[in-house]
Amino acid sequence: MILAVFLAASSLPNDGATVEADQVRIPPPIRAMLDAAIASGNEGEVSTIVKYARAADPASGDAVLRIAEEWRAVRAKDREARIVRAGWTDLWTGRAEVGGFITTGNSSTAGVTGILDLTREGLDWRHKLRGQADFQRSLGITTREHYLAAYEPNWKIDSRQYVYGALQYESDRFFGYSDRYSASAGAGYSAVQTRALTLNLELGPAFRHTQFTDSTVESSIAARGSVDLDLKLSPGLSVSQDASAYLQRFNSTVSSTTALAAKLVGPLSAQVSYTVQYESEPPIGRVSTDTTSRASLVYTF
Repeated sequence: MILAVFLAASSLPNDGATVEADQVRIPPPIRAMLDAAIASGNEGEVSTIVKYARAADPASGDAVLRIAEEWRAVRAKDREARIVRAGWTDLWTGRAEVGGFITTGNSSTAGVTGILDLTREGLDWRHKLRGQADFQRSLGITTREHYLAAYEPNWKIDSRQYVYGALQYESDRFFGYSDRYSASAGAGYSAVQTRALTLNLELGPAFRHTQFTDSTVESSIAARGSVDLDLKLSPGLSVSQDASAYLQRFNSTVSSTTALAAKLVGPLSAQVSYTVQYESEPPIGRVSTDTTSRASLVYTF
């Protein structure tokens, strides 16, 4: 249908149309749609106009492509200038999640959860911050208490490759440790980068220091790996899969979170997620696997 519109448009008179450098005229209806897409700043719409214009009329389609490429170049320069001028408190984007959870494993409880993710994209550096808290108290007794704080700087080698650092603190008395500190550095690679799907992989050496609730202390070299996958099923529905592992001589940890989010209105979404965390050598009296099911509202900014 869209192609038919372009075919019809290409047969219309070109009086008043913009004359390109090679004297190729763009049919007025096509030029009007291209101008509207550029004015909206929507990269996807601009690409669609170029695609169908080139299929309907290759001669004017090439001129449309040149205009789109010039617009992208100007847009890239403007973005670069804006990033250079930005202060440390600028350019942050993120998401705040508030909701409830149900756990199984070392504790079977229901409580409240809060998560804050922040990302700052610069020209050469990307900074990621994450904070998380799960808490439940019943009849004056705390039955669930999990805290996490993490910071990850990325130095971009190119559009796909980067070098990462990772610092993380965790506390979960019900999983058997009061404090756990982790540090890692390594290589990252964006294996897939499309509008619908992104896939990021990281791998590198790490060091972990854990203080268990039974007063034992463990420090060890480890290997860290992570997989971060995000898939847009439709404009208002997305699924994500985040997994990470710390493999070491003593207690190794593997965790995985699967989430499904549905857009409600504006920046607000509803999300359900399921997390599995496995500890290969938990303290005596603890089981190896914990699961957490969450239902929450997510605000994106």
